[in-house]
Amino acid sequence: MKTFLAAYSLDQEAYGLIYGPEEREAISRLVTIADVPQPILQPLELPFLLSKVNVLISGWGGPRLDRAFLDAAPNLKLVLYGAGSTSSVMTQSAWDRGIAVTSAYAANAIPVAEYSLATILFSLKHGWELARMTKELRRFPRRDGAPGCFGRTVGLVSLGVIARKLLDLLKNFDLSVIAYDPYVSPDEARRLGVRMVSLSELFKNSDVISLHTPQLTETEGLITGALLSSMRTGATFINTARGPIVRENELITTAIHRPDLQFILDVARKEPPDTDSPLYVLPNVVMTPHIAGSVGQECRRMGQYMVEELNRFVSGKPLKWLVTPEMAARSSHRPESQNVEVRIWPLSAPSTATKY
Repeated sequence: MKTFLAAYSLDQEAYGLIYGPEEREAISRLVTIADVPQPILQPLELPFLLSKVNVLISGWGGPRLDRAFLDAAPNLKLVLYGAGSTSSVMTQSAWDRGIAVTSAYAANAIPVAEYSLATILFSLKHGWELARMTKELRRFPRRDGAPGCFGRTVGLVSLGVIARKLLDLLKNFDLSVIAYDPYVSPDEARRLGVRMVSLSELFKNSDVISLHTPQLTETEGLITGALLSSMRTGATFINTARGPIVRENELITTAIHRPDLQFILDVARKEPPDTDSPLYVLPNVVMTPHIAGSVGQECRRMGQYMVEELNRFVSGKPLKWLVTPEMAARSSHRPESQNVEVRIWPLSAPSTATKY
C-alpha cells in the first residue's frame, strides 16, 4: 500500500527533460501521484492539494521553500530536487521544520566532469588555437608549441563533487594534478591523491587550470587578472563554474595582452554576454552556451537519482544526497537569502608531499 501523496512542481520543460516516462512510471509505483495536471507550476494556487502533499518532486523552476509555501504544506516531508544547486529553492525554514531536501547534484556533476576532461585533453594539444589557425591560414600551422598530454600539470581550483569526479577521470592519464581548496586537509588530500598548493602557485605552474569553485559572496571575483596573467606560456583556463567568480574585465584584458593563453568559458558574468562583448571576438577565447551540465538525455540521470532517493525514503533508508546546512554553508547549495560573507577564501593552502 502506498503511504505518501506526491506532486510534481517544476518548469514544464524541465519536467519533460528530467522525469521521462520510465522515471515517472517508477515514481508512480512508489507513491500516489496527486490527480492534477502535471506539473503544478503554481502550487500555492492549489492550497487544498498542497496541504495534503507529503513529497514534492521538483527541479529547475521549482518553488522556493519559504515560510509561506511551508505554511501551506504542513504535511510535506520530502523534496526531490532533480537538478544541481538548491540555492534558489532552499531556505533555513525548510531545515527548521525538518523537511528532507535531496538533490541530484552528484548526477549533474558527471557531465560537467566529462566536459572538463574533454576540454583539458584538447587544450593540452592546443587544439582550439591550431584548429582556428588552420582555418585562417588554409594550411597546417606549426604545432611544436603544444604541451601534449604526457607529464603535464593540471590545476583544479576547488575540490567539490565535480572536481573529485574529474580527479577520478584524470587518473587514467599520465598527468600531474595539483589543487587549491582551503577546506581540504592534508590527510584528505592524501586520500584523494592530489597535491595541494596555494592559488598563486597553481596558476603559475599549471598547463591547464579548471575552475570548480561555488559561487558565494566570498568567492566572487576570486580569479583576478593578476592570477590569469601569471599563467604559463601557452596555458589554458577553463571555467565551468560560474561567471562572477572571475573578474571578467580583467580576463578580457589578459586575453588581449597574452594571446598565447587560451580561455574556455562555459559560463559568463551575464548569460549570454552583451552582443558587443569582446568575448565573442577575441581569438583566444572560446565560449560554449552553458552546456557542461546536464543537457538532453543526460537530464534523465538526474531523474533516476531522484527515483533512487524516493525508493530509499519510502523504504525507511537513509537518503544518499541529502542537502544539509553543513554542506550548504560552503557550497552552491547555500540558500540565496543566506549568501552573505562568512569567510574569505585564503589565497594559500598547505602543500602535501603526495603526488598523483
